[in-house]
Amino acid sequence: MSIDAAPDPDAPAPREIYRDPVYDGATDPVVVQDADGWWMFYTQRRATRPHPGDGVAWVHGSRIGVARSDDGLRWGYAGTLEPDAAGLRLEEGPPPGAVGETHWAPEIIHDGALWRMYLTEIDGIPTRWEGHPRRIVEYASDDLRAWTRRAPLELASDRVIDAAVARCPDGRWRLWYKDEAAGSTTAVVVSDDLASWRLDGTAVGGRPHEGAFAFALEDSWFLLTDEWRGMAVYRSHDAVTWERQGGPDAVILGEAGAPRDGIQIGRHGSVVVTGDEARLYYFTHPWWDGSELADVDEPSHRRSAVHVARLRVIDGALVAER
Repeated sequence: MSIDAAPDPDAPAPREIYRDPVYDGATDPVVVQDADGWWMFYTQRRATRPHPGDGVAWVHGSRIGVARSDDGLRWGYAGTLEPDAAGLRLEEGPPPGAVGETHWAPEIIHDGALWRMYLTEIDGIPTRWEGHPRRIVEYASDDLRAWTRRAPLELASDRVIDAAVARCPDGRWRLWYKDEAAGSTTAVVVSDDLASWRLDGTAVGGRPHEGAFAFALEDSWFLLTDEWRGMAVYRSHDAVTWERQGGPDAVILGEAGAPRDGIQIGRHGSVVVTGDEARLYYFTHPWWDGSELADVDEPSHRRSAVHVARLRVIDGALVAER
């Protein structure tokens, strides 16, 4: 491709590791491993859906897509999580063309006995961002394929999305989430046993953000948040009190190039730590031109891809290497 050539949205973007083959809208990836290999669960946005002036309907009406890998780097589409009488079940092939609800941003953990998923659910297919209740619902599974629906969590408001869950140094579980009713900041709830939760206020305030993810690396805990211009990094010794890395404007993966380069800012991701190695799986809009995505009519700008970056701690700071 010459430097002046227009981008080909059907061509692989530089260093992408996965594109959704159905709607080309893989976002919010979470990656886990079991005895059978690597699993990626992601929001299957309908990026290539016709967009005849119906607002952000293309961002809603999404299923949870699933991809599989032997090494965490080369991925193949495995299907979607489809509703059944018990909850959700992995079905091969594309989702149905017409759906009645929206599923966003899964978080998946293993509690030592079974898998748990914390899924954002929205009734219907909204055409605008505001005015629609959002809830986080727990599911459970033995095999990552069949998920039993348990119950919505009682959180600080009915405008909550993007769960992140971890067991912290004090032995308690914490779930961080975006509370849109509190200025789109990160709130937190605490549990001793994953059976009941209590509100524990605001974990990270400041400028609006979403997509928190917490993890331990080397001798510290880190919390990433998506500020839509890169990811803010917070550090903690106890996963309770957080201090921002750098100044108030500091982010990682904040670089953005020309659309023809296919490399844009890093958005909502998750981290897999194996020993001293950490991989950050995140998404980007390779052919995005910087315009407001809610108003974009050009499908190529809505398309997204999953990338991976290596995370390292250098002189106490978390560094991302694409």
